[in-house]
Amino acid sequence: MDDKKRKPAQQREKTAEGPVSRALFIQATQALGAVLSFEHPADAVLSRHFREHRALGHRDRAFVAEAVYGILRRLRWLRRVAGERATPRELLLAWFARGEGWPMRAFEGLASATERDWIAGVKAAAPDAGTLAERADLPDWLVERLLPQYGEAGVLALAHGLNRPAPLDLRVNIGKTDREAVLERLAADGIAAAAGRHSPQAIRLAGKPALQKHPLFLDGSFEVQDEGSQLLGLLVQPRRGEMVVDFCAGAGGKTLQLGAMMRSTGRLYALDVSDKRLAKLKPRMARAGLSNVHPVLIAHEKDAKLKRMAGKADRVLVDAPCSGLGTLRRNPDLKWRQSPAAVEEMVAKQGAILDAAARLVRPGGRLVYATCSLLAEENDGVVDAFLAAHPEFHPLSAQESLDKQGVALETGERLHLLPHVHDTDGFFAAVLERDAQA
Repeated sequence: MDDKKRKPAQQREKTAEGPVSRALFIQATQALGAVLSFEHPADAVLSRHFREHRALGHRDRAFVAEAVYGILRRLRWLRRVAGERATPRELLLAWFARGEGWPMRAFEGLASATERDWIAGVKAAAPDAGTLAERADLPDWLVERLLPQYGEAGVLALAHGLNRPAPLDLRVNIGKTDREAVLERLAADGIAAAAGRHSPQAIRLAGKPALQKHPLFLDGSFEVQDEGSQLLGLLVQPRRGEMVVDFCAGAGGKTLQLGAMMRSTGRLYALDVSDKRLAKLKPRMARAGLSNVHPVLIAHEKDAKLKRMAGKADRVLVDAPCSGLGTLRRNPDLKWRQSPAAVEEMVAKQGAILDAAARLVRPGGRLVYATCSLLAEENDGVVDAFLAAHPEFHPLSAQESLDKQGVALETGERLHLLPHVHDTDGFFAAVLERDAQA
C-alpha cells in the first residue's frame, strides 16, 4: 500500500512539454469536489460533468477520471498525508505529489509559491502506519466486518487487490463465434489480448481500448463482462430447450450469457423491477442474436406475474442486489457511500428475493444465489438462513459444477472469488437444488 511511483501514460506525455494546464486542473478539482459529496455514484457524477463540459477532449477526460478514481481508492491514506480537512484542490495536489510521484517542477504554473512549499512538505512527510483500516484505505466499519473472515494480513492483501484498477474483460458470445476466432481478430487489429484464466468464454485485454465501434462488438460477437461474473453463468449451467429465469436481470449481462449457452432455444425470462434497465437489454439481445429472451417488468418479488412461473423453471439465477463491495476496483466510491444500516437493509431484501425466486424452481431444478459482495452476512448468512427454512433444497458443489465445464478452480462447495487471489471482482455464489420429490 505504498505510494505509487509509476506515472500514467498521459502524464508522461504531458510532463515532456510541461505541466497540465491550469484550466484542466480546475476541471479536475470541480469534478472531484462533486464526487466527494457522495450523493451519487462517481461514474454518474463524472458523466454529468463531461456532458456539461463537452470541450474536454478524450485525453483530458481520461486525466480527470484517473485522478478522481485514484483519490477515491486511496482517500484515507491521502487525507492522512494532506490533512483530514484537505480541500479537493489540496487532495489533488497531494495525489499528484505522492500518489503519482510528480517532481516539484511539474507544479510550476499550477500552484502558488505558498502551495509549492506545502507540496514540498507533503512530499517529505512520512505519516505513521495508522490503524488497520487506514492502512487498508477502507472505512472502520468495513474492516470490522472483514477481519473475522480474513484476519489482519488477509484484509491488507484483499484491500491491496481492491485498490488497484480492474482490467478489461470480454465474454465471447459462443452462440456466434469462439474465443480463438475473436483473439485472432483482435490480434490482427493490433489489440493485445489473451485467453482468461478461469472462464472458457473470457478474454482479458492488455489495455483498455475503446471497443464500442469494433466490428465484433457491433455484430454481437463479444460483450464486456468481468471474468468472475462469467463464472456465475457457468454455475447456472443452462441447457438447450430449458426454461430459465434470471430473477434480477438488470441490464442483462448474465442474461445474454445464459441465452448464448442455451443456443437461443427454450425460454429465458429476464426479470427486473426497473423498466429503464430492461429497456437497455433489448438492443443488446438483438445484437447478440438471441430470440429466446423474454424481458418481464415486475413491481417487486411478490408480483402476481411470478405465480404463472411457480414450480416450472429448470434453473433460476438470483444475482441479488447487494452492497457491491466486491466491485471496489471499478467503483471505489462505494466503500465511502455504503453503511452498516444499508447492508442490514440489503440482507433483509436478499432473503425475501431468494425465497420468492425459489418458488419458481421445479422439483429437481437448480437455484443459484450470487452477489458481488464480500460480506458474510450477505453471502453465506443468507444462504444458511434459506436452507434452514427450506429443507426441500440441498446444496451442490460449485467446484464440481465448474470442473465439469473445464474450469479448474478450487472453490469448495460455495464460490468465493477475490481480486487479490483470482484477479476478478469479488463474487460469491451458492448452487442449490430442489429435491426431485419436493
